Amino acid sequence: MGSEDRDLLQAVLEALPAGALLQSPADEILAVNRHFARMFDLEGRVDLSRGAPMRPVVPLVRAHFAAGYTAPGGPGEILARRPVHREAEIPLADGRVVRREVEPLRHAGAYLGALWFFTDITDRKRREHDLERDNVALTELARQRNAFTAAASHELRTPLTTVISFGELLVDPAFGTLTEQQRAFVDAIRRNGERMQRVIADLLFTTRMRATGPELEFGPVDVPGMLRDAVLESLCVPAGGPGPVFTVLRCCPGPPLRGDRHRLHHVLGNLLENAAKFTPPDGRITVTAAPRGEHWEIEVADTGIGIPEAAREEIFTGFVRAANARSGGYPGTGLGLAIGRTLVELHGGTLTAGGREGEGAVFRITLPIAGPPGVTEEDVP
Repeated sequence: MGSEDRDLLQAVLEALPAGALLQSPADEILAVNRHFARMFDLEGRVDLSRGAPMRPVVPLVRAHFAAGYTAPGGPGEILARRPVHREAEIPLADGRVVRREVEPLRHAGAYLGALWFFTDITDRKRREHDLERDNVALTELARQRNAFTAAASHELRTPLTTVISFGELLVDPAFGTLTEQQRAFVDAIRRNGERMQRVIADLLFTTRMRATGPELEFGPVDVPGMLRDAVLESLCVPAGGPGPVFTVLRCCPGPPLRGDRHRLHHVLGNLLENAAKFTPPDGRITVTAAPRGEHWEIEVADTGIGIPEAAREEIFTGFVRAANARSGGYPGTGLGLAIGRTLVELHGGTLTAGGREGEGAVFRITLPIAGPPGVTEEDVP
C-alpha cells in the first residue's frame, strides 16, 4: 500500500463517527482513528502506529468495561475469531454503552484482516429505557382507566334501570292519569335515561375492545335485509323525541357477505342515528348499497351540518368530535364512530367520511364479501 493509499484510508477512518481500527491478518494494526484512541484513553499508553501488535491493545480496552460485563476469552482468543461478523453491546465502567462490531475483510477468498467499530450508543439506550419506562406507565394508566370506566359504568347501570322502570310505571294508567305536561316530563326522563344507557353500553364495549377485542360471530349476512331492518329501526323514535328524518334506501341485490350481522347492524344503526341527529327535520338521509367486484359498498349520506375536512380522520378517534358538532350543542360522546371503524376493520373493510361542511356528511363502508383474511368456511355456522 502506497503512502497516498494509506493517507486516504486514514482520512476515511477519521471521518467515521465511531471509533475504528483496521487489523491485519497477522493481528497487527493497519490503521486506527483518533476517536477510538480517545474513547478508551489509549493515547500515549500503547503503540497505535501502523504495524504495532494488537495484543497489548485488547486488555486496555477491556479495562474500561463495566465490572458486571463478562468479556469472552483472553486477547489471543478474541483476536483469533476471524471467520464471521461479530457484534455486542458493552456497558462501560463510566456509564457509557458502546456497540462493538467486528467485520472480517475478504477478497477472492483470502482473509485480509478485520475492521473494528466501537459506537457510543449511550443516548440511544437512555432513550430506549425512557420509552420503555413510559410505556409501562401508560399501560398501567390504561389499565386503571379501563377498570374505572367498567366500574363506573356498572355502578350507573343499576340506578338508571330503576329510573327508566319507574318512568314506565308512571305512564301506566293503573297508577293514575297524567296531565300532558306530566307525561312530557316522564317521556323526557325515559328518553334521556335510555340515551345514557346507550352511552354506558358504548363505554363498556370500548373497554372490552381495549382489553381483549370484541368477539365476532361470523355467518352469512343478507345485506339488503340488514339495511332494511336498520333503516326501519331508525324511523322508530320514542314519543316526545325528535321526528324521523326522511330516509331513502336504495340497495341492489347481491350475494351474502361473511360477517357478524349483529355488529354490522350496530355500525349502520350508529351511522343512521348520527345522520338523523345532525340533519334538520326537512333534510334527507340516503342509504345506498351495491356489490362491486369482491366487496359490498354501503353509503350513508345526509343533508346535515357536514364534517370539516380537517376532522374527517379525527372523528374516528374515541371521545373526539368535530368542532361544528361541539359548538352546535349536539349530544354525543365521540365513541360511536371509533367503535364503528374498529368493527368494520375487523371485518377486513374500511369506513371513511366525506361530504362538505354545511352541505352534509357521507360515510362509506367497504366490506369484503368473503370476510376478513383467515376466516374459513368452518368459522361460519
